[in-house]
Amino acid sequence: MKAKQILWCVGIALLGACRPSSVTYVEGELSGLENDTLLVDYFAVSDLSREEIKTDTIVTQQGRFTYSVKGDSMPVQLFFHVKPQGDKVPSLYKTVGVIAFPKEIVHISGSMDDYRVDGNEFHQAYAQVQDSFRKKLDAVTEVVMKYQKEGTLTPERIDSLHKIYQPIYDEMMEVQKNYIIQHPDEDVSVYLLSGLGLSNAKELLPVIGEKARTGVMASLYWAMEAALKKEKAREEAALSIVEGKEAPDFRLKDIKGNDFLLSSLRGKYVILDFWGSWCGWCIKGMPDMKKAYGLYKDRMEIVGVDCGDTEEKWKEAVQKHQLPWIQIRNGKDTDLTVIYAIKGYPTKIVIDREGKIEKVLVGEDASFYAYLDSLLKK
Repeated sequence: MKAKQILWCVGIALLGACRPSSVTYVEGELSGLENDTLLVDYFAVSDLSREEIKTDTIVTQQGRFTYSVKGDSMPVQLFFHVKPQGDKVPSLYKTVGVIAFPKEIVHISGSMDDYRVDGNEFHQAYAQVQDSFRKKLDAVTEVVMKYQKEGTLTPERIDSLHKIYQPIYDEMMEVQKNYIIQHPDEDVSVYLLSGLGLSNAKELLPVIGEKARTGVMASLYWAMEAALKKEKAREEAALSIVEGKEAPDFRLKDIKGNDFLLSSLRGKYVILDFWGSWCGWCIKGMPDMKKAYGLYKDRMEIVGVDCGDTEEKWKEAVQKHQLPWIQIRNGKDTDLTVIYAIKGYPTKIVIDREGKIEKVLVGEDASFYAYLDSLLKK
């Protein structure tokens, strides 16, 4: 064993002796950092929709840091990246990702571009799977980042890089699927499956063995099962979310905490706008939405439905963009994205004066506002 590894093992032993055993720690030693401050985003692995992401900052000392993971939900996914200088945007490529388990210590070493995670058997198995394709993916990403920095990422180059990337991506998917099939009782198989999409989860979730279903990744397993049930309900709902059908009524809280009932707006045209602060196209369309609302608010009402935001981010976005129409908080029990079969954002559902669905439009397009003009102009 190398001297550095021996010192690290001794350090782990000392940490275990002097720190509370109920706390989870991430230890880091990263070289070549642009500054001494790291941002960390973290959330429970079972939070598939990433609705409860928390952000924190860490001050490093010569690239070294210790971070105690907050929160009761375990395991936790963490992403570390260097805090950008000034108005710069953090590089998505230069991100260190790690899974932290309760009452354990995990160690990160290397650089933001090339790092290693040392921890328990899960980390060892995950690294083994990743090593089979990670370098190939990183090589393509490096080229993309280089072209972006130079301003030479032309459509032709994007097409060429896609042709290189797609076979690697397909290989990555097959490697992970085969690992799950061959190791159904391992916790890492549950985690790998969570990144393969609902279609693969539908196929492979029944493969997961009892040991993994009840192990440390149990919360993630049940979150995937719940997501599949929700997707099935969404597919069934889609049969009724068509022009001419009655729009499902619902009661939810508005942004002021008051009850809102959709049927209370009968006699007006209603636009249900499914949006999120994270959705670039949703935000891009807000000025045109506000213009249309100003023109037709005596004949129609817009009801914004928050999707995928924390309550804090939702309220901040409404305030920031000064949205004057009704805003409601989507519910977990009354999930309008399921009831209205929403699959893309933004989605706008136009409901006529009698409460029937007039039109369903996915995406942000100028044709929507031309349609409103034809529908609502006197």
